[in-house]
Amino acid sequence: MIGLINYGMGNLHSVAKALEEVGGEVELVSDADALGRYDRIVLPGVGAFRDCMSALRQSGMDAAIVEQIRAGKPFLGICLGMQVLMSVSREFGEYHGLGLIPGAVNPFPASHPERGFKIPHMGWNDVILSSEREHHPVLAPLAGRQVYYVHSYYCAPELPEHLLAACSYGDYPFAAAIGRDNIVAVQFHPEKSQAAGLSLLDAYLHWKP
Repeated sequence: MIGLINYGMGNLHSVAKALEEVGGEVELVSDADALGRYDRIVLPGVGAFRDCMSALRQSGMDAAIVEQIRAGKPFLGICLGMQVLMSVSREFGEYHGLGLIPGAVNPFPASHPERGFKIPHMGWNDVILSSEREHHPVLAPLAGRQVYYVHSYYCAPELPEHLLAACSYGDYPFAAAIGRDNIVAVQFHPEKSQAAGLSLLDAYLHWKP
């Protein structure tokens, strides 16, 4: 059973539908005390980092997420659900995240729009897997395929081993996926990425970290 975290932000219906399409049993969970009942946890999200972290803290879901990850539950973060894993975000100020992946959430360069690259970065783009190490089992189905992005900020993990896949917007590289141990998180939207996104979600359902 998959616990899809409902904290008042995020495209829950489309994520739930995509997970169900690949055979997942999904329940929305907003009670932090109930999170331990689920075999897998998915944190989706769209919107502002500050508002997301505020909602997670008010419900106690921030501590519950950390507790369940430390207990070994397979965790998938999507878009904003990836960014809140970081130590800090510089979106409209500076705000602390869950601190599960050391690093920062940064804006794309201010010069990007005047060079012809509109913010947010929106549309189909690559997922570049490392050629120097084994591909992560959840991301491996995406080799050579494109996925759908919508974001104005990107994750910059401190440790190279936490960078699982990359992408570039114009000439500017950013993290397409990060993770460690039983955490995997993606900047793009699997639920908007058609067959490629479904292949990732299917791999996540079968992942045994």
